[in-house]
Amino acid sequence: MNTIVPGELVELTPRVRRITAPNPGVMTGPGTNAYLIGNEDVAVIDPGPEIDSHRDAILAAAGKRLRWILCTHTHLDHSPCARALHQATGAQVLGRTAPQDGRQDENFAPQRVLEHGDVVDCGAFRLRALHTPGHASNHVCYLLEGEGLLFTGDHVMQGSTVVISPPDGDMVAYLRSLELLLQMELSVIAPGHGHLIPTPHDEVRKIIAHRLKRERKVVDALSRKNPASLDELVPLVYDDVSPRLHPVARRSLHAHLLKLAADARVAETADGWKVTGNA
Repeated sequence: MNTIVPGELVELTPRVRRITAPNPGVMTGPGTNAYLIGNEDVAVIDPGPEIDSHRDAILAAAGKRLRWILCTHTHLDHSPCARALHQATGAQVLGRTAPQDGRQDENFAPQRVLEHGDVVDCGAFRLRALHTPGHASNHVCYLLEGEGLLFTGDHVMQGSTVVISPPDGDMVAYLRSLELLLQMELSVIAPGHGHLIPTPHDEVRKIIAHRLKRERKVVDALSRKNPASLDELVPLVYDDVSPRLHPVARRSLHAHLLKLAADARVAETADGWKVTGNA
């Protein structure tokens, strides 16, 4: 598998190209992928962070042919460059409005708000919006109709699990949104970070299994230390993860606990989280 090089234009299919932003890191892997679809009129999915060199690379590849700017969600590594691209080309901005949780691109202003099942007709191709909340309440995946190629943003990432950060992140919604993908005919996943995933359903099943395994570790940890605080649970539940990642893991742990509480299997008390009779 070739190394992803930021700024490099990579042809993935005759209709789809990828440019990765120069923002590698623990949360972003090799960087945020921007996908350019179309050979005449062009759409870009996830324009990425507001970095001049990244904006210029997208404009060099698409230029005035850019007609549509679609965002999977409004985290700061996915949508901020939409504004600069719109100003440069007049392309229509599409997506869903930003939640107010302090982790969003508050300047994102979609000219068309997409609902589940909405189709963006781009002439030579069509993109269908799938509302997939979980990682973010406004998260949308885009299906390239007729090709089974699904642009998943942070709903499914290659080589990494997704962080679910309450209150906007929701583990119940995330698992439900993953199940939605299993009902669809898909040929390949184009994730927001990393390489193409050629076995979509296998990957989704693997993610669901991983989340449920982590959930079992939460219940097991609480059976040994009951009640317990979030900080006490993190090293028990994420003993297979580097301690430097525990602050991030703590967010997903909170999401797991909230799901278990919704299932009436745990409860939050004044003394901490504790299992109930249903666990």
